[in-house]
Amino acid sequence: MNKEWLKVFVAAFFEVFWVMGLKHADDIWTWLGTAISIAISFYGLVAAGKNLPVGTVYAVFVGLGTAGTVTAEILFFGEPFKWVKLLLILLLLIGVMGLKLVTSENSEEGVTSK
Repeated sequence: MNKEWLKVFVAAFFEVFWVMGLKHADDIWTWLGTAISIAISFYGLVAAGKNLPVGTVYAVFVGLGTAGTVTAEILFFGEPFKWVKLLLILLLLIGVMGLKLVTSENSEEGVTSK
């Protein structure tokens, strides 16, 4: 994995925080944390999109963010666990990994934006 894909994974990690923050923030500090998570998340997404295929970057970002958010809601916020939900998250992650695997190395060396 190169540093551009690492940016996508870090951006997706912070996406989980800001999505949960939109639902659960209730004071200035949690709203500030949500805003910081949004900034970090979108910076990573935009930075990675300059050197990787933007469609694949966005699909991986959203897929990982969705899986992480659903998992965090189950683990930390009492969302009911359902096997079908777990299976669908796994299917989503398989699709995300597939997109990353079929993205050719040549497309990663694309022209950078100016």
